[in-house]
This record gives sequence, structure tokens and C-alpha cells, in this order.
Amino acid sequence: MEKLGRSPVDFKEKLDFIKSSKNGPEPHSAAGVLLLLNHTGSDRQSSGKGEFIFQLIKRSARVAQPGDLSCPGGLLHSVLDPVLTPLLSTGILPVLKGQPLHLAKSRDRETFRIIKLFLANAMRESWEETGLSPWNISFLGPLPCYSLFLFRRTIFPLVGFAKKRWEFCPNLEVESIVEIPLSAFLDESNYAIYNVETSSEVRTARQRPNGFPCLVARDGAGKEEVLWGATFYIIMNFMKIVFNLDTPDPGSKRVINRTLGPDYLTGHPDRY
Repeated sequence: MEKLGRSPVDFKEKLDFIKSSKNGPEPHSAAGVLLLLNHTGSDRQSSGKGEFIFQLIKRSARVAQPGDLSCPGGLLHSVLDPVLTPLLSTGILPVLKGQPLHLAKSRDRETFRIIKLFLANAMRESWEETGLSPWNISFLGPLPCYSLFLFRRTIFPLVGFAKKRWEFCPNLEVESIVEIPLSAFLDESNYAIYNVETSSEVRTARQRPNGFPCLVARDGAGKEEVLWGATFYIIMNFMKIVFNLDTPDPGSKRVINRTLGPDYLTGHPDRY
């Protein structure tokens, strides 16, 4: 919490840019996401000491970026989220308190306001997508923003801790919940290069992607999941700030190929 609370963030600068782009040819949008940690030892039925895990969502075919692993969250709602934000200050939602609150307040007033705004945004979206109760979240600190140029969107990440295990209730935007142990990021053999090819539709929309660092992890059923892009970047920022861990160089040990079709930009909203 100390490291997250004192690490520089660019929330104010990014939000100013988004506001200035509204009347331009390429307006950008803002989205709050919750990088959610849990501890398997918090489950009374678990055996052993347990471990820390990242709880991510796998995006369904209904939405853009189908099949990708993401942090729960979504676009800022211009009406709902400003209305929900004061609940964080009143204590009705006991999410923002203790040392993280003190450290957030020690930033300038505008940055503190923006942190609360996107925390309310990320909690609302997390509840809608996974059924995670706002009363089950403890805020740990913010992370630097990440901009998705393919979608003209900037992500405002907040780190949260789920105080206890809960029953996942994914909505139609979520295929499943994927849990990746924090320890997986400490094993260099889990890193690879994600070689992304694109269809002509995606290529004409934005600059063509190429090779990206990624993490290959196995879920509880032994199925391999590839973490790449924005969520990989967000988690590696967390690992750098908290553990001083740089992204290992995967070299050419393993290359995973994927082709992004036109549905990557839109999903299949008519499939359901």
C-alpha cells in the first residue's frame, strides 16, 4: 500500500487530454478497471497457507476483444459514477480507508477526486460483470494509466483486495473468471512473445500490431490462458512498483501466433 500510494500516477493529465479531445476528430473515452487481488487462505475451507492471486475476467464473444483476459471494469458513466463517488467519502461503502485513504489524500486535491471517481466507476462495473459486492473490496492504491490506441480509450487502473471469496455471477460480457497466481509472474519460463497478425479490417482501423510480451498461465482445469496487452502491462506495472520486478525478456524461447479478425473490434452482440 505504501509503494502504490507514493508511486506517481498520471490520472489528471490523461483525463485533461480526454476532455480536450471531445470536440476533435478522434474523441477518446475513459474507463476505470479494478486490478483485483485475493488470497486463497482467506477461504476457511482452504488448506495450507494459501497464496495471492489475480482475479481476471475472460471477455465473451459478445463484446470487443473476445477471449482476452481483462481486469473487471468499463467505461466511465457521466451520470452514475459522479453520483456514486460521494459514497466513498461518507463511509457508506467502506472501500477507501486507512493508509490507502491517507496516501490518496496526500496527493493533490484534483488527483484525489479523480481516484475516487474511477474507483466508483470500477466498483460499479465489477459488480455488474462479476457480482463482486462493493462491501467486499479494500482499495490498495492507483496505478499509472494505459491508453488503447486501437479503441481510443484510456484505462485508469485501481488495485483492490477482495476480503473474502464470493460466488461469481458473470454477466453476458464475461465468459469466465480466470485466476492467475501472483507467483506465476516470478517464473521466467511463463513468459513468451505473442505474435499478432491482423485482418485487413483491423489493419485499416489502426497501426498493425506485431509481437508483444505475454504471460502463459494455466487455469484450475489445466487450460492455458495468454495474458497480453493492456492487462499484462497493468499487472507488470504493479509488479515493478511493489516488487521492483522488470518484465523478463522472453527472447525466442516461445512464440504464440494469433490472428485478430474484424470481430475483435466489435464482438458478436447478436450471438446471444
